Amino acid sequence: MTVAIRLAGETDLPVLRRIEVAAGKAFAEIGMDEVAGDEGLPEEQLRAYQQDGRAWVATDAADHPAAYVLADVVDGNAHIEQVSVDPDHAHQRIGQALIDQVGRWARERGHPALTLTTFVEVAWNLPYYERLGFRRLTTAEVTPGLRTIRDHEASLGLDRWPRCCMLRAL
Repeated sequence: MTVAIRLAGETDLPVLRRIEVAAGKAFAEIGMDEVAGDEGLPEEQLRAYQQDGRAWVATDAADHPAAYVLADVVDGNAHIEQVSVDPDHAHQRIGQALIDQVGRWARERGHPALTLTTFVEVAWNLPYYERLGFRRLTTAEVTPGLRTIRDHEASLGLDRWPRCCMLRAL
């Protein structure tokens, strides 16, 4: 599938929620039912990213979203808040293309790196991001903003499974 990447529009927001929920279902297959049952980000939160120009979609030839990515700025770095690919479009390097888009956006704004948090023991998380050039941060390298994100994730119960912070220099 040939994809185009563009900024998300208002009409994309309900589709983004559906993509996140569909992508999350894979976690049930590895015993992470709570993650699989997540309803996705609320539309109001997605709208804030969209209106601020920090939400991109990868679309098919008919301009229907197949995946999306959200970015924040955390401690001077661009932070991948969420990347989700519709399972019907998985294994086509769409997630990588979206992450590269955030990298271009970050470089244009002078951010030196991309960061993210992820599950350590999920095959399509940590090993995937390592293949994309991210490295796991040591405890000493975790910045205050990333620590705040990790604390929030822990409050949601996500620390039931090992998680880490990662960085890719730009």
